[in-house]
This record gives sequence, C-alpha cells and structure tokens, in this order.
Amino acid sequence: MTLIPLYKWTKGLHTFELSRVNFMNQPWASGITLLACVIIAMLLANLPITAHLYHEILTTNLTIKISNDFFAISIPENMNVEKFINDILMVVFFFTVGLEIKREVVCGELSTVKKAILPIIAAAGGMAVPAIIYAIFNAGTLTSGGWGIPTATDIAFAIGIMSILGNRVPVSLKIFLTALAIADDLGAILVVAFFYGGDIDLPLLFIALFILAIVRLMNNLGEKRMAYYLVPAIVVWFLFYYSGIHSTMSGVVMAFMIPMDARFSHAYLKRSNQKYINRLAAYDLENSKSGTLFPNESQRHCLHRMSYINNNSIGMSYRLEHALAPWVNFLIMPIFAIANAGVVIPDISFFNIFQQLPIEETGFVGLGIFFGLLLGKPIGISLASFIAIKSKVGAMPEGASWKMLFAVACLGGIGFTMSIFVDTLSFGNLAPEDTETLRAFGKIAVLLGSLCAGILGSLLISIFHKMESRRK
Repeated sequence: MTLIPLYKWTKGLHTFELSRVNFMNQPWASGITLLACVIIAMLLANLPITAHLYHEILTTNLTIKISNDFFAISIPENMNVEKFINDILMVVFFFTVGLEIKREVVCGELSTVKKAILPIIAAAGGMAVPAIIYAIFNAGTLTSGGWGIPTATDIAFAIGIMSILGNRVPVSLKIFLTALAIADDLGAILVVAFFYGGDIDLPLLFIALFILAIVRLMNNLGEKRMAYYLVPAIVVWFLFYYSGIHSTMSGVVMAFMIPMDARFSHAYLKRSNQKYINRLAAYDLENSKSGTLFPNESQRHCLHRMSYINNNSIGMSYRLEHALAPWVNFLIMPIFAIANAGVVIPDISFFNIFQQLPIEETGFVGLGIFFGLLLGKPIGISLASFIAIKSKVGAMPEGASWKMLFAVACLGGIGFTMSIFVDTLSFGNLAPEDTETLRAFGKIAVLLGSLCAGILGSLLISIFHKMESRRK
C-alpha cells in the first residue's frame, strides 16, 4: 500500500544522504521497518521461550462486557487483540489510504483522464492476471476463494527499493508505479468490500448509508469542524462491523467524506496574519517600557489565534493525512506485521510452498500466490500497459523503455500488507484448524513471492540500466 505522497518523488530523487535526513522521512524507512517486524514476528511465533506468550497475547479478550441480573451485552462481540488490530487499528490505515486516494483523484496523479488512464489500466491488468494464475492452480477447490491474495501491491517496499536504486529508475516510472499502486489500493479495497465480507444485514447497512448521506450533506454545506466527522465515523464503524461489510471499509468511506477545502480562505489568512503581526509589534513597545518578556499575555493570545487560523487554512483532509501518516507507517503497519506475520513453522517442509497441503478438496495455494505475485503482477501490468499505449489510450512514461517498464512492474509483485490482510480473510469456508493452516501457508507464500519479486525487479533494473547506459 502507499502512504508516501507523490511529491516526494519530484524533489531530491537522485540524492541519498541518510546523515542529513531523519530516518522517518526516508521513503524506504517504512519498508525497512516492516521487514524488521516480519522477522521479529517469525521469531516470536517460533522460539520456544516466546511462542506461547506471543499467541496468548494475540488471543487475549478485549471485549467490553456490560451485564446485570436481566441482560448481558459485549461491545464489540468476540473481540481479541488480533481482531482489534485487524478490525480497528487497520481502519486508521484504510482511512489514511482513502485520504491519499481522494487527494490524488482530486488534484494529483489521477486527477485527469490523461494522467490516470495508464496507471488505472495497468493496475487492472496487474490485478486480473494474478487472480487468473491463482484460479488455474485452485479452480474447483475449497481454496478458490483466495484469488484476491496475490492481486495487491505494497508500495512501501517498492518505493524503498526504488529509492535505494536511485537514478537507475526514471522519475516517470517512479511516478507511474506510485500512481498505479494508488489505483491498485482502490481495487484491493473494492475486492475486500465485495468479496471478503460476511452475510449482509441490510437494515444496519441502510442506517450506515443514511448517516453517511448526512455527513456528505454537512460537507456540501461547508461544515469543516473535525468533531462533526469523528462521531459519525465511530457510529459507521459499528454499523459496518455488525452489518457484514468488513469494518475497515468504514475508514475508506469516511475518508471520502472529509472536506479538502480549508476553513479559512487565502485572503482571510493574509488579512488575519497581518492584523496579528501589527498587534504583536504594538505589544512589543509595551513590553520594552514595562520590562515584560516576550510574549506577554496579549501576545500569547495573538500567537494562538495565528496558529489556529494558519492551521485551519489547510484542508482537514490534508491535515489528517499528514498527521496520521507517521503513526500508520511506524506504528499501525508494524503492529499489523507483528500480529499477522508470525507464522508457526512446524518443520522446514512448511517452506515448500509448491506442495499441496494434505487437506481434502484444496488446491495449490502456495503456487497460486507465489506465481501470481512473481509472474502475474509484472505480466499483467506490462501487458495492460502495452495494450493501452499501442492503442494510444495511454502514453509511455517519459524517458522509459519497455524493458525498464517491465522491470519496474516486477516490483509490483511485492504484495505484503494488503496480500496478508486478504489472506487473514480467506478460507473461512473450511474447518477452523484447516483455515488457520492455509492462512499460515498463504502468508509464507506471500513473503517468499514478495521477496523474489523484489529481488527480480532490482536485478532487472540494474541490468537494463547498465545496458542503456552503454548505448548512450
């Protein structure tokens, strides 16, 4: 998934100075953090000294119970630490992704047909071909429903690799892959919403839609106070949670309701700042006469007002995206990785993702996921891009070649976050013990497929860059 603004690619793309820039501001920092958390999770789940505690913590009940002699209620029902991470913390992740998608659709790389058409078509191809490859290995089996696992791209890792490779990757292709990942995010969100929810409770869904309509009306009427959006967001989460639509989708829907327009206009900002600057100067004269240190009480009031007006001269959507991104990249996603990548490895043969597990009526889950990511993603992205460019629906990214586009498309096979998330929702039609085994096996396939896709993409980019450099 992508949580790194596109503008970061437009400046300083050819510099890599770790000593001068804070770690958290590096575009590869999120990917490195996630990789470290995957390793930690695997160790916690398999070391004898930590394995029991690790699984005990994840299954700890977090439900709030209200009861007396006449009734008892649990809010929310059957909630434990793992479900809290996947159903509540990940709502914030999806909310931030929704804010970014909205920004790019309104004023970014997906804001015009000319900009959006090639990444959208490429993203569609990059989702369709992996799903087809998975279906080939699992058609007619109880594991056929896992087709959504290899369809997603985790841009945090892809951006990290492209940052390390520096100017070997054309800037246009970096922007292309980032825009593609945003479209891919939207596609993955729709896949989860329509294919990985439960049975739909229509009355609850209609109530949620009614509340969303009211929030939309507030937005249209110009309401820009955050509290008026926070309370409905919590109510909508509960309604989604109990209606059968995966609760994380409430985060995406609410993100599209958040206003992008600022509360104060540019003209008002300029007038107000000038007024308070003049007041600060006037109070400075009073301070010099009385010997009072800056700022006095009146000046503090001026500074607070300037801070409030300046802050609200940026749209709520931008403010939330900027404020939440570090928390999502360096807290929520690492926690998700630690909670979901901790696969128990009974023996070394479990890493053989090419085997068919001894579970009746199941297909080759590992093969479908691994080759869906490693081959399906680059083939789907490249083929869809080829058709779009040759038919003149889209245009080749500036300064890019077909070989380099294919190499960058290989990085699209890094499917960590969303692929694992979809895996945690899959195979629910089997016995509980078989479901857990297949989900664990699927996570191993995701990790190995993503690793191989990253290595393949990096090698091809380096090779093709050297070939193109020799020709110049």
